[in-house]
Amino acid sequence: MRRVVFNQKGGVGKSTITCNLAAISAHQGKRTLVVDLDPQGNSTQYLLGISGENLETTLADFFDQTLNFKLNPKKIEEFIVASPFPNLHVMPSHPGLEDLQGKLESRYKIYKLRDALAELADDYDVIYIDTPPALNFYTRSALIAANSCLIPFDCDEFSRRALYSLMENVQEIQADHNRDLSVEGIVVNQFQARAGLPQKVVQELIDEGLPVLAPYLSASVKIKESHEQSRPMIHLDPKHKLAQEYVALHDRLARTYGA
Repeated sequence: MRRVVFNQKGGVGKSTITCNLAAISAHQGKRTLVVDLDPQGNSTQYLLGISGENLETTLADFFDQTLNFKLNPKKIEEFIVASPFPNLHVMPSHPGLEDLQGKLESRYKIYKLRDALAELADDYDVIYIDTPPALNFYTRSALIAANSCLIPFDCDEFSRRALYSLMENVQEIQADHNRDLSVEGIVVNQFQARAGLPQKVVQELIDEGLPVLAPYLSASVKIKESHEQSRPMIHLDPKHKLAQEYVALHDRLARTYGA
């Protein structure tokens, strides 16, 4: 199972959702990998506690390798780092991904990630792919490599407007590159149950027939503490309301999609 978390809008919680769902998968005994394609490296920092700039091998090295013929190229496994949490591994990001993007696009390396992750099919039960807030080479690579797509949504009117073009972009990838890609649903993040606007916006999405997933993820200052300590909610405070919402969302996806 390869699941991409994607939204072209920034600040909607892609990395937080990616890492917390992945941490729950690993905590439940699934062999889990997080692929951090965002040059900002938030997922890398969150799960490893250090930046990709301080690691020997990262995804920047993997993509750089695809641009240059080598007699003894590194195997895909060599770009994976173990996290402090059992069953959870990371393919870390690096700021250098930004500089590589133009070369990768011009030389049409768009399928390299898909091929690499296919080699890991027997090693992991589930792979989560975090993406940058843009429709670029890396997000297209992720959508081509994935089986399914989760779309974070932060109950904002601007996010709602961006949602329609986002869905169109995913459908274009489906039609042109990856007919096996499915949209699992929209993950409502930073939800305030007592506020009128979030309820109104989410209900409008449901009324339009969009695949909004329950439960919604509550707004909580606890998530900032989770980021600061580099400990996903299931490890920081498993009894917290937000941690339980993540578990319920994870288990719903697992029941529906088997991973």
